[in-house]
Amino acid sequence: MTTPKFTVADIRKTFLDFFESKGHTVVASSPLVPGNDPTLMFTNSGMVQFKDVFLGEDKRSYVRAASVQACLRAGGKHNDLENVGYTARHHTFFEMLGNWSFGDYFKRESLKWAWELLTEVYKLPPERLLATVYQEDDEAYDIWTKEIGLPPERVIRIGDNKGGRYKSDNFWMMADTGPCGPCSEIFYDHGDHIPGGPPGSPDEDGDRFIEIWNNVFMQFNMDETGAVTRLPAPCVDTGMGLERLAAILQHVHSNYEIDIFDALIKAASRETGCTDMGHKSLRVIADHIRATSFLVSDGVVPSNEGRGYVQRRIIRRAIRHGYLLGQKKPFFHKLVPDLVKLMGDAYPNMASQAERIASVLKAEEERFFETLEVGMSILDAALQGGAKVLPGEVAFKLHDTYGFPLDLSADVCRERGLSVDEAGFAAAMEKQKSQARAAGKFKMDKALEYTGAGNAFVGYDDLKATAKVVAVYLDGNSVAELKHGQTGVVVLDTTPFYAESGGQVGDAGVLVSGSASFAVEDTLKIKADVYGHHGTLTQGTLAVGDHVDAQVNTQVRAATVRNHSATHLMHKALREVLGDHVQQKGSLVNAERTRFDFAHNAPVTDAQIREIEAKVNAEILANAAAQARVMDIESAQKTGAMMLFGEKYGETVRVLDIGSSRELCGGTHVKATGDIGLFKVVAEGGVAAGVRRIEAVTGANALAYLQSLEDSVAQAAGALKAPPTELNARLAQVLEQVKTLEKEVSALKGKVASAQSDELLTQAVDIKGTKLLVAKLDGADAKTLRDTMDKLKDKMKSAVIVLAAVDGEKVNIAAGVTADNVGKVKAGEMANFVAQQVGGKGGGKPDMAMAGGTDAAALPKALASVQAWVTERV
Repeated sequence: MTTPKFTVADIRKTFLDFFESKGHTVVASSPLVPGNDPTLMFTNSGMVQFKDVFLGEDKRSYVRAASVQACLRAGGKHNDLENVGYTARHHTFFEMLGNWSFGDYFKRESLKWAWELLTEVYKLPPERLLATVYQEDDEAYDIWTKEIGLPPERVIRIGDNKGGRYKSDNFWMMADTGPCGPCSEIFYDHGDHIPGGPPGSPDEDGDRFIEIWNNVFMQFNMDETGAVTRLPAPCVDTGMGLERLAAILQHVHSNYEIDIFDALIKAASRETGCTDMGHKSLRVIADHIRATSFLVSDGVVPSNEGRGYVQRRIIRRAIRHGYLLGQKKPFFHKLVPDLVKLMGDAYPNMASQAERIASVLKAEEERFFETLEVGMSILDAALQGGAKVLPGEVAFKLHDTYGFPLDLSADVCRERGLSVDEAGFAAAMEKQKSQARAAGKFKMDKALEYTGAGNAFVGYDDLKATAKVVAVYLDGNSVAELKHGQTGVVVLDTTPFYAESGGQVGDAGVLVSGSASFAVEDTLKIKADVYGHHGTLTQGTLAVGDHVDAQVNTQVRAATVRNHSATHLMHKALREVLGDHVQQKGSLVNAERTRFDFAHNAPVTDAQIREIEAKVNAEILANAAAQARVMDIESAQKTGAMMLFGEKYGETVRVLDIGSSRELCGGTHVKATGDIGLFKVVAEGGVAAGVRRIEAVTGANALAYLQSLEDSVAQAAGALKAPPTELNARLAQVLEQVKTLEKEVSALKGKVASAQSDELLTQAVDIKGTKLLVAKLDGADAKTLRDTMDKLKDKMKSAVIVLAAVDGEKVNIAAGVTADNVGKVKAGEMANFVAQQVGGKGGGKPDMAMAGGTDAAALPKALASVQAWVTERV
């Protein structure tokens, strides 16, 4: 295509420059994963990062903002995944242009600026534009018709089309209650040659009139009764789809024809070999490379649950469409450089992680390609014979065994005009979950209903405090007191006990009041500022209103803080050694060790672990004092403090300096790095695709670990009769001796096999002119069977042979067929026939195959059945 006047990159920049000129602060796109927002799986609109501002829970230093927000709609309530490739405008990943006013300007400025940008800057013909307003919003209607000059017939009032007042497409609500208000949408008319009617008409779902910009005016607050009152400081929230606007400015009808998709589709064509540029599979691949790459850059790697599962679904859907085009090898990851070239300037975080993104996608491709062909054959077989519905149990088997997400199976079925029994799939899924629940022992704590004031936490500086009991819970219910032997939860007005948070476990200790003693086993948060002390009353009675001496277990706390502080130093060292892509994906810090999960696509090598250990221990030896400062979030960001991915921070945060590490953290820590004592990594491994886990110990635990290793070395040295300093040389000597003995044993077994083969020749029988030899070799292992088989085939020239032996508890089976007989008898089928009768399975090439089993008692009968099986085939 020719270079358009407004490229996607031009549209982004022009939008931000325009609103910056109108006094707006340009705000960077927030991650696709909203910070600690349980109501959303992914960021699905530009206003998500300002949600707390609209709710009055946060305040920014600016009152006007503009951004280009990366968005995703592929999971949860907002899910466009299944429509991608089938429509002109559905995407998983898209970009939302938006401008906001937080109690500053309102309808007049918002609508006038929108009109100015569209008609004077982007040069859209005014006669092609029309607007909608909420039916009761006379103010917006008058602005459009009397001030902007849009003809009244092109300003459409939209009423209560969803049943009841305020149930309208043009009345926006954040939830059933809270901020809400009317909308004014701007539509573009593609012309009367395109089917469809204007908004509000019976055929409004056609493609002629396309919504491009929505202006939401938050001017009311709705209570539980449905009544609305005016907000003291009305706000503006707007959103315009970049891809839709680009299609209009570039004079194409489909989003997939704009410059960025044109380039990605060409890249997909290059990697799949498909030359039909309009093929829907190329559209799917082009869409999905954006979604998956941005998800990886924001820390989401493929997994079997939550966001990671949505990521896996999108990747595998793209792979399946490549497979449909004939691509049977990993190809998807090769589109990452093309994407970076197109979007890297606008999204430098994504560009900086290009190599890692490609690595994650390639690993998932390789994993899925291993089972894709088998899964497709099962799906094809299930749909043969005129079947109209894919059975639910088959769809579940594809999901559970071969990694086919349900929507992928549905996608295949839809292409063939078929459907999936989703109810049957759900039933099979629930059956598996029920079995898993029955197999495990899950325990759920009852939610504690606490309505009192928050407690004061003094545990940063003091491990002992005098406090008052303000609430007591038994079996999840509020009670007046606990009696001897009862287990419950105690809430204090002041506490030195740290409640589990940020990966650090809760404190243990004791509460003492007169003759009463309550053993605290764990401390958990009931609310953000309310700590529950879980434990058992070991003596006396403890009642609400009692005063207690609260004492944290100092030894456990000390060991825990050593591990926690070491975690910060290790996190920094990991980023220095492995790269800035390392992001925390989870952690557990207790008195025994620290466990840290992080994003990384390859095992951490021994050399890298040594370097990480050296860096952390150098920080410990420097014995730098730790410092904690409480400040507002913006000041904290300016200090360069690391903010953990996926965390949501309030207006004030705690900035922690430990050695050269600076992070936001509310946990408890050492006074100086030297207090950690010693740091040693004890384990490293993978826990999910693209996620590694490293475990380490500190202080006395590190010393105990090293002493344990020393004991093991001493025991090994004693067994090998060598000083510990000469252990490696002695071990090498012993291994060489073992290798020599193995060769001697192998030679002896070869001689035995040769002798046995001569004896076995006499046991062959004739089956319709074909020699059949079936024999059991006592004590032979798999290698001996294979060697004996080779010698028998050489000597017999033309034969079908089955050999078997019992080796301990395992049955070994070898099947061989000489070249002149493979057209009648297949060694792999014969080996599997015998193996299935002895509790196993096997297979191999037509002329030679191995198999195994576990039921030695069934072997004689299985061998006896071979003659009849061969007779049927020769």
